[in-house]
Amino acid sequence: MQTELLFGFAFWGFLILYGVAMYAVSPQARTLSAFFAGTDEQGRAASEWALMLSIFISWIFAKSITNAANLGAIHGVVGGLAYATYWLSIPLAGFVIYRLRTRYAATGLVQFLTSKYGKLAALAFSAAILIRLYNEVWSNTAVVGGYYGPAGSGVFIGAALLFTAVTLFYSLKGGLRSSIFTDVIQAALFVVFAAFALLVVLPRHGTGTLLAVGEFTLRGGVDLILVAALQVLSYPFHDPVLTDRGFITRERSMLRAFVIAGVLGFVCIFGFSLVGVHARLEGIAPGDNVPAAVAGALGLGALFLMSVVMISAAGSTLDSTFSSVAKSVGRELPLLAGHTLDAPRAIRIGMVAMIAIAVVGNLPMVAGTDILKATTVSGTMVMGLAPVFLLHRWADRSPWSFHLSFWTGIAIGFALAAGVLPQSWAIGDGKYALLLGANAYGLALCTAGFLLPVALRSAAAFGRTAIQASR
Repeated sequence: MQTELLFGFAFWGFLILYGVAMYAVSPQARTLSAFFAGTDEQGRAASEWALMLSIFISWIFAKSITNAANLGAIHGVVGGLAYATYWLSIPLAGFVIYRLRTRYAATGLVQFLTSKYGKLAALAFSAAILIRLYNEVWSNTAVVGGYYGPAGSGVFIGAALLFTAVTLFYSLKGGLRSSIFTDVIQAALFVVFAAFALLVVLPRHGTGTLLAVGEFTLRGGVDLILVAALQVLSYPFHDPVLTDRGFITRERSMLRAFVIAGVLGFVCIFGFSLVGVHARLEGIAPGDNVPAAVAGALGLGALFLMSVVMISAAGSTLDSTFSSVAKSVGRELPLLAGHTLDAPRAIRIGMVAMIAIAVVGNLPMVAGTDILKATTVSGTMVMGLAPVFLLHRWADRSPWSFHLSFWTGIAIGFALAAGVLPQSWAIGDGKYALLLGANAYGLALCTAGFLLPVALRSAAAFGRTAIQASR
C-alpha cells in the first residue's frame, strides 16, 4: 500500500507540478508575430541557441525515444541506427529552407508552394501537414499514458488526457513563443534525467557488448535503414513543428541551429536505442514500450526517471504541435483563401484549432494503435514532396509537377496502409521489405511524375524551335 501511495504521489504529482510550472513560466503572446512566429513583445526573434534547443527537443519525440528503444530490442544497434537516420532530416531541411529564403525570399513553405505550384498545391500540402500534426497528438500522449498503466486502461487514458490538458493550457497562453520558451526548460530537464536514466541502464553490460548486438543484413534491419534514408528526402517537409522554426531567425543562424540540432538528435536517439539492446540482452520481451519495461524491471526510481524523460520530450513536441496547428488554421489557410485576419481574430481561431486537435487527436490513443506507424506510413505517403522541394529549380511555375509527384506518393502510401500493394514490390525478405520497395519504387515514380511536365515543355519548345529553323 505504501508503495502504491508513493507511486501515485510521485508520478501524478510530477505531472500536475509540470503543468503548473510550465504555465507559470510561459510568456503571454498578444501579437501575431509572438503567437505565430515566436518573437517577444518587441518583435525580436528567438536566439540561435534557443532555436537549436527548441528544434532538438521538439524532434526528440516521446514516441521516437520509444520507437528507437523498441527497434534496438528487436534488431540491436541496426534498429537504433535505422531510427536515428531520420534525424538527418533536420540538416537537410535546414539547407533547403536556407536556399528557399535566400534565393526566393520565401517566408514559409505554404507561401513558396503557392508561388511555385499554385494554390491547390498549397492546399493539398496544408491538408497533409494537418494529418501529420493529428498523428503527433495521439502518438505522444499514448507514450506518456504507458508509464501510468497498460494501454487502454483507465489510468493510461486518464494520464494521457491529463498530460494533453496541461500542455494545451500553457500553449493557449503563448503559442509558438510559449513553445520555444518552454522548449529550453524541457531540453534541460530531458538532458539531465536522460543522462541519469542511461547511467542506470547502460553500464550493466558495457558499451562494447551493447554495440556488438545486431546483424547488418536486410533481414536484420538494414531494410529499415534504407527506408529511413529514402524518407529523409521528403519526411521533414511535412512536419511544421520543424519547418515553422526555419523562418523565424536570420538565415545563417537558422542553418547552424538546424545542423547542430540534427547531429545532437542523431546521437541522442541512437543512445536511447541502446536501452532496447539492454532489454534484449536481459531477455525482456520486446513490446510497444520497451523503455517502460526496462525501467519497471529496475524499480520505481528508474521508472520515475524514465517517465520524466518522456513527459519532457512529449511536452515539447505536443506544445509545438498545438502552435503549428494554430498557425496553419489561424494564419496560413485564411491567407490561401484570400483573407487577412486581424490579430485578435487570427489568434482566437488558432486557439480554437488547438482545442479541437487536442480532442480529436487523442481518439486513436483511446482506441489503441501502433505508434511506429505514425512515422513509417505517413513518411511513405509524403514521399512525393522530395522532388517538389529538392528539384524545384528545374521546374518553373508548374502545378502539374507538384500534383503528379504528390498524389502518386499519397496513392502508394494508401495502398501500403490498406495492404493492397503487390508483394512483388518487396525488396529483400526482411520485416520491412515491402515498405522498402514502396519507398524505393514510389520515389522513382514520384520523381518521374514531377519531371514529366518539365520534359514535355522542353520537348514542345525544342519542336517549335526546330519548326522555326526549318522555315
